[in-house]
Amino acid sequence: MQGTQQTATPAVAAPSSAQASPRQGDTRDRMPFRRKNVRRQGRDGKMRQEYDQKLLNIRRVARVSTGGRRFSFSVAMILGNRKGLVGVGTGKGTDTAIAIEKAMRSAKKNMVKILLTSSGSIPHYVEAKYSSARIMLIPARGRGVVAGGAVRNIIELAGIKDVTAKILSPSKNSLNNARATMLALSRLTNRGSGMSVKTVENKTEVTEK
Repeated sequence: MQGTQQTATPAVAAPSSAQASPRQGDTRDRMPFRRKNVRRQGRDGKMRQEYDQKLLNIRRVARVSTGGRRFSFSVAMILGNRKGLVGVGTGKGTDTAIAIEKAMRSAKKNMVKILLTSSGSIPHYVEAKYSSARIMLIPARGRGVVAGGAVRNIIELAGIKDVTAKILSPSKNSLNNARATMLALSRLTNRGSGMSVKTVENKTEVTEK
């Protein structure tokens, strides 16, 4: 019988603490930054999925100082989920992307919950005035959305299906018209308990039960 030969395998040297510590230190340094980016991306993604957005207007403005004129951008945005929640916001920034992001945050903070009927209309006639703009909203069952400009954008993003809107002022400022529309929508109340709303020939009559 031939004797068995035993071969010794070289032992693998364990990594020293001096070699392992830089790697662990780098991981600890990177973790807060990576987690921060994940949270921000998730929050922004949720906002884009939850609300539809429309750009109301964008302007380049200048501020005169002792060092000269400084240019920036002003943006107005409309956010809505088409289910009775809508908001208008503005933002300024040196870049259009920064201004749009600020406007979206402002619109989300200024969200208004709108009271809608089962048919997708408003419960009653309402009128509001903001600065030089004056808006009138009339429930119109079965007629769809009869409006234009900034008023129509807000109505569509709010999810209102049957309404007639009229601008009673000569103002062409889209932001003022949007603010007046938001003010009118915020004044909607539930009158079903003590009153009934009836629309006849584009005129709204409120009668007590």
